[in-house]
Amino acid sequence: MTVTLIKPEEDTPPDAQDAPASAPSERRPERRRARYRRIARAALQDDRVRTAGRLAVRHGSYVLGGTRVVGRRVWDGRTASRYQRMIRAAEAAGLMDEVKEWEQREQSYRAARHKRRMDLLQLAIHAPKAVAYGATGGAGVLLMIGIMLAWAEHDIRAVASPFETVADLVGWVSFLAGVVWGPGLAIAPWLGLAAVWAVGQHRHTAPQWALPVRARDLGGPITPSVVVTAFRDLGISALRKAIEGMGDVGAAMLGVIRPAGCGVEVDVHLPSGVSTEEIQSRRRKLAENLNRHEHEVFITIPPQPRTVRLWIADSGALDEPIGPSPLLAEEDASADYYTGSAPWGQNLRGDAVGVSVFQRHILLTGLSNQGKTASLRALALWLAFDVVVDFYIADLKGVGDWRPFDGLAKVLIQGPTDTHVGQAVDMVEWGVEEMQKRIALLEESGATDGVTREMARTDPRFRPVVLIVDEAQVAYGCGAKGPDGRPYGGAKATSRYFRAVKMIHDQGRAVNVTIWEGTQDPTDENLPKRSREGNHIRGSLVLGTESQAKMALGEAPVDAGAAPHKLRRGHDRGVLVVAGEGIPLETGQSSVTVRTHFISGEDALTLTARAKARREAVATVHKLEVVQPTDHLADLAAVIGQEKRVRTTEVLHRLKARNHAVYEHWTGGRLKALLAEYGEQPGTLDGYPVVKLESVERALEQRAEELAEAQ
Repeated sequence: MTVTLIKPEEDTPPDAQDAPASAPSERRPERRRARYRRIARAALQDDRVRTAGRLAVRHGSYVLGGTRVVGRRVWDGRTASRYQRMIRAAEAAGLMDEVKEWEQREQSYRAARHKRRMDLLQLAIHAPKAVAYGATGGAGVLLMIGIMLAWAEHDIRAVASPFETVADLVGWVSFLAGVVWGPGLAIAPWLGLAAVWAVGQHRHTAPQWALPVRARDLGGPITPSVVVTAFRDLGISALRKAIEGMGDVGAAMLGVIRPAGCGVEVDVHLPSGVSTEEIQSRRRKLAENLNRHEHEVFITIPPQPRTVRLWIADSGALDEPIGPSPLLAEEDASADYYTGSAPWGQNLRGDAVGVSVFQRHILLTGLSNQGKTASLRALALWLAFDVVVDFYIADLKGVGDWRPFDGLAKVLIQGPTDTHVGQAVDMVEWGVEEMQKRIALLEESGATDGVTREMARTDPRFRPVVLIVDEAQVAYGCGAKGPDGRPYGGAKATSRYFRAVKMIHDQGRAVNVTIWEGTQDPTDENLPKRSREGNHIRGSLVLGTESQAKMALGEAPVDAGAAPHKLRRGHDRGVLVVAGEGIPLETGQSSVTVRTHFISGEDALTLTARAKARREAVATVHKLEVVQPTDHLADLAAVIGQEKRVRTTEVLHRLKARNHAVYEHWTGGRLKALLAEYGEQPGTLDGYPVVKLESVERALEQRAEELAEAQ
């Protein structure tokens, strides 16, 4: 007996019965799609594919965008839409005078267009008659020519020659047209495509991500709505509420947005309760709201109260060079110490900036390797073309930046050691002696206007003297002492360098003795306050902190918006924030940002060679002779002896007898200045000025105390 076990069939839905058979076929498309996604993801991560995709999108967008631009140009040229657009813009800005002007232009355009159309209609009416007249006239001319030919050749058949020639010409033209027509018709679309592509490429109509990096515009155009929105979102509650409460949504705050060089400029009048300091302190956020980098937005304070002036650069414009110095382009360049201006660079508006160095002390500072020496040297290279100016240069870096002035400068010291600092100090102290000698000469001559231009050009004793000390922080920070025991550097009254610079700052300008200093990373130790405050022109490259910016330029310019500490180290080389005299400033402004022309070492050699060709030969001194400094105070004590008081005239006579070469040009004013250095003053007796023994003794005691403190 056979037993068969049969599993009973279960009631299952038809769809469920078909599921095992259909599941594999349904999973295949999903697997295929997943595989395609993996392939696409891998392809998109491949640089070659991404580059090819960007190229395809870029050039396709050039064609589409160029077509759109050309179409708009054609539309604007054929219609009055351009005038309507300008009218709307003027109305939005509240410039009703411009609205009227554009309305008049639109009416003139419409009238001229109507006249042209009417002329075309008249031309269509008169065209058949004109064609008939032209054909008849042409046939008549040909007939006359034929008759003349027949007359000349005695052949009646020559009458038809002109007609045959014209017929042959028409045949050749038709033949050439037939040859060119086919290829021209085939090439024409491609020429049109290339034309619109060129327009699109010039206007950068592709998406930003598809454009080359150098052509990308990371910031859009600056419009009134963009500016107002940027201020609204600064995070100042009072400002936001004021803007939202205005009927025109903040438009009344804005002045006219004016093109200014490689950017735009706009004045923003702040509502009550919002200070200019709050806006200045949020410069970075304001720049980000304007879709710009921080270094592309400059905030200054104009004369109007409660107003800030924004200069907003076109995105990336400040990274472009400004071009070579005009000195390199002008073979016959000249300079005038008294009336000329050195072509230093361009301001942010793109306007040329000239600097007058006439009787002005100059200080340039900044961090290392940011263009300080090149900026200072550019001024000296221009001034070298004035043949009456004498240069005395101490380069305390000593790497050859000032080597082009060898053979042009009277003195050129190069090196960073204490010995070189001592030489530089001797050079500056010589400048003090030269200044005092000139003051004495002016007193003797009775001049009241200082050294005039005529005196400087005719009298060699008053030639302009420019002392240049580059890397002056080395001199201020030098702890070495001279033969007299006084330190070369330091910020105290015993510092020989500091005292000499200060004396030139006080009196040198009037007698054409000026000093230019270049220093880096300013502090109170390497750039004393009394020294930096004595300069007429103060410029700063990029600095690290706001406190350093105030040291470099002074507090007032920084409080008014000058921000060398906001410049980018390594990117803004040669960009100076300048304050002081001698440089053009807008009304109410206390500083200007200058992008200086860079003059390389080779170009500097070229310029100095031109300058040397115009001057008499100069034997540059590279090492000063060591001369024991004269102790004026000790000499004064010696000539007075034990007398309680001596008349000033007698003191001067005794000093000249003691050392005629040193005291030949000393006057009562110079003697008074010597005592004033130690807080003493000459006295009087019976109406005559006298020098008191006790005053000299107190001065000697004070100097001894200062030397003891310095040690």
